[in-house]
This record gives sequence, structure tokens and C-alpha cells, in this order.
Amino acid sequence: MGEGEAHGAWQAPDLAVFAAGPASLYCAAHSRPAGARVSHRLEDVIALFDGLFLPACNTRLVRGGDEPLYLPADAETPWHRVIFARGFYASALHEISHWCIAGARRRELEDYGYWYLPDGRDADQQRDFEAVEVAPQALESLFAAACGHRFQVSVDNLGEVEVDREGFAERVAARAARYEREGLPARAEAFRTALAVFYGQGRERGEGAPLEAALVAGRACLERREAPAAEPA
Repeated sequence: MGEGEAHGAWQAPDLAVFAAGPASLYCAAHSRPAGARVSHRLEDVIALFDGLFLPACNTRLVRGGDEPLYLPADAETPWHRVIFARGFYASALHEISHWCIAGARRRELEDYGYWYLPDGRDADQQRDFEAVEVAPQALESLFAAACGHRFQVSVDNLGEVEVDREGFAERVAARAARYEREGLPARAEAFRTALAVFYGQGRERGEGAPLEAALVAGRACLERREAPAAEPA
């Protein structure tokens, strides 16, 4: 499906199911025969994200409205929410990328404590915007490659300032190559692993594995990568 097409609503399982442990409990409602071809459905990327990170990080991926947003847990909602825009698959990957970079302190703040400058930025503001977008868009490109989804950079400015899209794309590609050489953040590597297993990248005819297998692979990666070293603030 294209990223702008409508998708059916996905009903998240109860938190007690996650606490129970076995991946098979979580995957029962999202099972798919091994070897089945896959499409890019929002309910799948939500199931992958929630299956990995609700138990480990108390965080869910949520379909939102016109604007993306990150909200920490509060009195009304006991889990953190990565909210992506307008049912777009690419927006989900992009917002997950921001979350994978944010350190523990910033994940306690709405929108990680950053102030978003909307369309119409001047040249200096656009340069600052692009500087902080290189890393998340690099991760987004790696996530897209892992699931066989089209990626294109976003300079996200409809104002009058001239934007060097090609130059920005080169910086994003260079940062992605650096991630490949030096390693992705732990949560990003776990999510990329789950995507690659589920969507079957590298397999003949792009056949994917069941959701349970993808979650097991992602969780194992997360456990291997978790280390006592402090996360960035």
C-alpha cells in the first residue's frame, strides 16, 4: 500500500499480555504464515514497535493527526507515545528514528524538550533544522531499506528560502554510512533487525517471517546491545 492510503484500525493488546512474556501471546492476533509476501501496513509496524518497546521501554507507537508528537506517560496514559502523522508509513519510521536517538532524560519531556519551527523558516533556521535532522533521517533511511520501503529526504520547508535538497540528501546518506560502519543506537538496531526479519529483506522474493520471529530477533538484539554505558542526554 502507498503511505497515504487508509488502513484498518489496530487494537493494541492489554498490557498484561506483554508482561506475561511469551511472544506467542502477543503475536496471536498478528500471525502470518512463514514465507508469505508482505505489504507495508501500519498495523504491522505498530505491532513490531509495540512488541519490542512497550515491555522494554513502556512506549507505544500511535497513529495521530496532522502533526507528529512525542508525549511521555502521564496521569491519564501510563505509557509514552510516539505519535506519527496522518497514517503515513514514512512518518511512522521517521518518528521512530527520533525516538531511537533521544536519550533517557529527553524521553521524559514532551517532544523531547525541543521547539519545532514550522514552515517558512529563514536561511539560518533552515540550516539549524537540517543539522538536527541528518541523524534521524539517516536512521529512517536504514529502516526503510530494512523493510523495502521507499525513502526520500525531507527538508520540510515551504517558505521562500532556497533549500539545497541534494546537498542535504548527501549528508543524510553519509550519516547512514557512518551508522553502518560504527553501529546504530541499541534501540534502532533492534528495530531494524525486527523489520528486516519481518519483511524478509535479503530473502528470495522478499518473503517475510512471522511477527513472532521478528520480535524474538529484535528482542535478542536489544538484549545484546544493552550495556551499562550511559545514553546521551
